[in-house]
Amino acid sequence: MTKDPKSLIRIARSEGPDELAEPLDLGVRVRELRKARDWTLEQAANQAGLARSTLSKIENGQMSPTYEALKKLAIGLGISVPQLFTPPQRDQVNGRMAVTKSEEGAAHATATYEHELLADTLTKKSMLPYRARVRARSMEEFDGWVRHDGEEFLFVLTGVIRLYTEFYEPLEMRRGDSAYYDATMGHNVVSVSSEDATILWVTSLV
Repeated sequence: MTKDPKSLIRIARSEGPDELAEPLDLGVRVRELRKARDWTLEQAANQAGLARSTLSKIENGQMSPTYEALKKLAIGLGISVPQLFTPPQRDQVNGRMAVTKSEEGAAHATATYEHELLADTLTKKSMLPYRARVRARSMEEFDGWVRHDGEEFLFVLTGVIRLYTEFYEPLEMRRGDSAYYDATMGHNVVSVSSEDATILWVTSLV
């Protein structure tokens, strides 16, 4: 299973540096993007290669789209996947800070990773930081390569992992090791420890 961007990217709308509101609604965001292009549901669905009924359910919050559906939707709208979860730019915001206490991040589990999203209360972020517990033990547990826009930094917190990438030999990494790579290149991480390894991921939002 891939990293599901909907489960990783929760952006809170803010009117100023001291105000935080509800997390961005994906369905509302998609509808706004579609209407900004003056497209009907049918036109937008055709552009994205999705069924009209599927797009309607996404806009109305009646279904959680898969990663593949999100990629198709982003391509159809001519934007990147993270931009689906980023509110329209407003006034410049300065002097912000978010503190996430240990084990108090937003938790999102998949078959291969347990993610803990950090600083999830901040909107308009340039980076997406999250801690991940690596459950996977082999490449066979993934549904192909993980790929997404931007660049990514990985830092091993505990245990031993093996970083698989599309263009390089598998790399064994231990506590304290790090890697910085192009996230559009296929990549997957498995734990080779007796217990699940933990890593810090920081993904650029471009």
